[in-house]
Amino acid sequence: MNSESHRVRELKKLLSERIVLIDGAMGTMVQTYKLEEGDFRGERFKDWHRDLKGLNDLLNVTRPEIIEAIHRQYLEAGADIIESNTFNSQSISLADYGMESLAYELSQAGAACARRAADSVEKAQPGRVCLVAGAIGPTTKSATVGTHSDDASHRSVTWDELVQAYGEQATGLLDGGADLLLVETILDPLNAKAAFFAIEQVFGKRGSRVPLMASLTFIQAGSSHGFAGQTIEGFWNAISHVPLLSVGMNCALGPKELRPLIEELSGVAACNVSAYPNAGLPNPLLPTGFPETPESIAPQLTLIDERLLVLV
Repeated sequence: MNSESHRVRELKKLLSERIVLIDGAMGTMVQTYKLEEGDFRGERFKDWHRDLKGLNDLLNVTRPEIIEAIHRQYLEAGADIIESNTFNSQSISLADYGMESLAYELSQAGAACARRAADSVEKAQPGRVCLVAGAIGPTTKSATVGTHSDDASHRSVTWDELVQAYGEQATGLLDGGADLLLVETILDPLNAKAAFFAIEQVFGKRGSRVPLMASLTFIQAGSSHGFAGQTIEGFWNAISHVPLLSVGMNCALGPKELRPLIEELSGVAACNVSAYPNAGLPNPLLPTGFPETPESIAPQLTLIDERLLVLV
């Protein structure tokens, strides 16, 4: 397969020298623009038969200037890696909006938005290396958890359906210019295994590969088991065959709740470790929806060990 790119070589060099920073949340940044239904629809989807407000991935094609601007703000704030706005850009999640056919397009457009922002910052700051991670979310369905009380074998999605959806998304992200692929917010390790299987198929067809990152999610503070019942060590064992640049955790929990889980993961993982906490546990009674502020969260983001990849 083709040799790694200049940016990837620089990333690996940075990892040997310091903590590497990834961007922050996309959804909350989009909310600051106070977009309405018409912004999501644009001219192209003005007569779409379902509501589209909230489908942030669609903004990659209807309001790309907003997504690109958000990416640029994170890069200018110091992020080394930005994630494409493609959390739901695969056919399984897009089916909720009747937009399954747009999976490749939204993935490609999302990576392209991030690539343009990265290129513009690199041009403005000579010597800077800005990387795009193609973000691959968990889909809206689980291959592990049963959905029928009268049929324990029934699942809402099959392995083959997941592989097809993830493969299409990965292809779009790579075509859009992603330097890395990040399988994130992993709730179900079987879904993740399907994602990495699909990605390897794509690599084989293209004759080239990019580094892979994985990030799981534990949704309950103090729990030692994830959504699908896996422990941290069990999760690592499920994907340890994948040649990962990093493995870590994101979403749901704040720094205080996430830290012991990250420490446990760092004790078993054989690669770089990433930490991407929320601003505390969500609380709809608070003005911002979260208890932490920039001033309170910053001191909590401390080095777990020398292999830590991402700290935000």
